[in-house]
Amino acid sequence: MYPEMMITPMREELTRAGIKEARTAEAVDAALKNPGTTMLVVNSICGCAAGKMRPGVRLALANTAHQPDHKITVFAGQDREATERARSYFEGQPPTSPAVAILRDGKLVYLMQRFIIEQATAQQIAGELIRAFDEFCAKTPA
Repeated sequence: MYPEMMITPMREELTRAGIKEARTAEAVDAALKNPGTTMLVVNSICGCAAGKMRPGVRLALANTAHQPDHKITVFAGQDREATERARSYFEGQPPTSPAVAILRDGKLVYLMQRFIIEQATAQQIAGELIRAFDEFCAKTPA
């Protein structure tokens, strides 16, 4: 584990964008019990999280009409219990960090894994997330 003061700026990059931290397994469960859509970001200290994933997530949230109802993040390698619990919702997918998931009523509907993040630019990640938000987070008229 890295010293907290080293990773604080990495945490804040997402919390300043309106994403709440879930630092315990109980906090993850509570967040994913909320009805509607939840974006769950598995943050990481790695370079692809710093240069691609976090900027891509922030760019997507700033440029989309369709926002997830809820937004949470866990930090891999730091908040281990929370990260393990978050990944348990990824139904049969291998553990990956960084990652961006969308869950609807606690069920996985979308997962951007590390291998996609590594091969994309922040702008491409944002574009893909905007597409996913449009598909999975748009409100349909009653």
